[in-house]
Amino acid sequence: MWVKLCCLLLYFLALFVLARVFEAVAWYESGFLATQLVDPVALSFRKLRTILECRGLGHSGLPEKKDVRELVEKSGDLMEGELYSALKEEEASESVSSTNFSGEMHFYELVEDTKDGIWLVQVIANDRSPLVGKVHWEKMVKKVSRFGIRTGTFNCSSDPRYCRRRGWLKSTLIMSVPQTSTSKGKVMLKEYSGRKIEVEHIFKWITAHAASRIKTIYNSEHLKEEWNKSDQYRVKIYLFANLDQPPAFFSALSVKFTGRVEFIFVNVENWDNKSYMAEIGIYKTPSYILRTPEGIYRYGNNTGEFISLRAMDSFLRSLQPEVNDLFVLSLVLVNLMAWMDLFITQGATIKRFVVLISTLGTYNSLLIISWLPVLGFLQLPYLDSFYEYSLKLFRYSNTTTLASWVRADWMFYSSHPALFLSTYLGHGLLIDYFEKKRRRNNNTDEVNANNLEWLSSLWDWYTSYLFHPIASFQHFPFDSDWDEDPDLFLERLAFPDLWLHPLIPTDYIKNLPMWRFKCLGVHSDEEMLETFQDSESDSDSENKEVFSSEKEVSEDDELNTFHRRREGEPRCGAETCSCANKYCHREPYERKARSYGSYSTAGDMEPDWSAWPSEMLHCTECVVCLENFANGCLLVGLPCGHVFHQNCIVMWLAGGRHCCPVCRWASYKKKHPYTHPQPLSNDTPS
Repeated sequence: MWVKLCCLLLYFLALFVLARVFEAVAWYESGFLATQLVDPVALSFRKLRTILECRGLGHSGLPEKKDVRELVEKSGDLMEGELYSALKEEEASESVSSTNFSGEMHFYELVEDTKDGIWLVQVIANDRSPLVGKVHWEKMVKKVSRFGIRTGTFNCSSDPRYCRRRGWLKSTLIMSVPQTSTSKGKVMLKEYSGRKIEVEHIFKWITAHAASRIKTIYNSEHLKEEWNKSDQYRVKIYLFANLDQPPAFFSALSVKFTGRVEFIFVNVENWDNKSYMAEIGIYKTPSYILRTPEGIYRYGNNTGEFISLRAMDSFLRSLQPEVNDLFVLSLVLVNLMAWMDLFITQGATIKRFVVLISTLGTYNSLLIISWLPVLGFLQLPYLDSFYEYSLKLFRYSNTTTLASWVRADWMFYSSHPALFLSTYLGHGLLIDYFEKKRRRNNNTDEVNANNLEWLSSLWDWYTSYLFHPIASFQHFPFDSDWDEDPDLFLERLAFPDLWLHPLIPTDYIKNLPMWRFKCLGVHSDEEMLETFQDSESDSDSENKEVFSSEKEVSEDDELNTFHRRREGEPRCGAETCSCANKYCHREPYERKARSYGSYSTAGDMEPDWSAWPSEMLHCTECVVCLENFANGCLLVGLPCGHVFHQNCIVMWLAGGRHCCPVCRWASYKKKHPYTHPQPLSNDTPS
């Protein structure tokens, strides 16, 4: 998970650098930047009209270029970036969809129950033609959709009773606007009563009703009173301009941010005394001023702060976000991070997509589960101060220059989705290349696995849930990969039903204690060979006597051991071993000589028990291969305390037998460590 997060942050850094490169290339080729101001005098009539349409100002009664240019200057400064976006939006003649209402409930759900948007609905009466023709209606839909106004058509033939109850006996236009300035307030429906059925006249009617919701100031005394007033609104945005009414994008934003930001229009057209404006720091018009508890911010001075609906909407969302905005942002980031698994995962193609689907399901499920307590936490009434401090942090961070660059890059890449997707794909292919190279250097076999091999391994992995014994990962091994890599736990959560089926991975084998068997007083190889040759020169009678005596003593010990176990003594005591071996560290040395080999002397083969883990039983024979431990061989201990050759026990466990060959204790479960009995003191109590 952390690897994916680092890859995503690296991708965002690459996008930021790429945007700066594009700006440098544009400056080199054209000689201007996106934040550079444009002189409206140098623009053509068509470009000026395009700017007015994007800002939402009517120009039907202005035939001269001079009047159009003055209206552009009165509405705000024009930047190269805004001009480029407006021309591109005009060239992209995309068809905008319009809703067809099926009845009363559909109309109520979308129009009357929507508290933060504007709707324009054309009502077609029974056996009547529509008020606006098809061609003009399509132009109307395209024009108002720039400002977030949704459109629809209600045919009374689908629900004539509702039309009669509403009084819609003839075809008309209906506009729905929130009635109050509070969030989730009532919605009022207004009917168009104009005589001219033209796009420009209908648009003026829409903008006039939307602008009526904005508080308008006409004199300096009213401005002074409003500027010093403290009310429930923490954020206010003022428009100081010499206009009859605010632009349509400003009015549309006032509806969209109802209850979060207060929009105020200051009409300075007939002002004689502008001294108070100079006192509060307003020296030129038009100006867009954001007033917060932290101070005054002049909108339009930083990168990407254009006089348009989209630019100001992203700016205000970063200052006063809703919970839904934060949720959508987290959802996008989590899914971008999850898609990194498609490139990080190596091996078969089917494996990549299976892991991707698993990761997407896991991450989205965890995201939704994580948001539920957050929503409940924010509903608590005594957390208002925490909410205010959070918004204060947002306002401080999002009024910086770096935040303006991020917003500008977001608008640029969102308007060029093909570029965004291609850069993401290129970044993923680079990650795939370096990951594949790293795993090849580590000699990982899964890089070259094909689809059939991976499906076969997946089937083996799934069947291990059904047939293997129940595993427990709570105690043993001590250092588990589940703690180091949380992706294993997340992948497990992706399939909750699989918790019912046991799975025993073989990763615990590498965490088993392993050491080398050592003996005390072992001679060198030459000395051992010389001793072995000397022992062969002895008389046959002496050898026979020694072996016969050892055999008799060994048989007596076995019989005594058998009787002691039947009497209820423990299997591993001070003189016996539970790993089916007759020899342990407290037996006479001459019996150990037989265990280690006939060429060694008894005194030279005392095992070095200090090298053994304290919880392991002291034995000198492996019950898997039935051979004695040789000096320097690798030993592995199980949680039950029994010891075996490393090769022997690994082959035993890898074959699916996850238990001890002696006591059948699970090889992955922790057991209370074996404690060797302490020798009794020779002191007798007085």
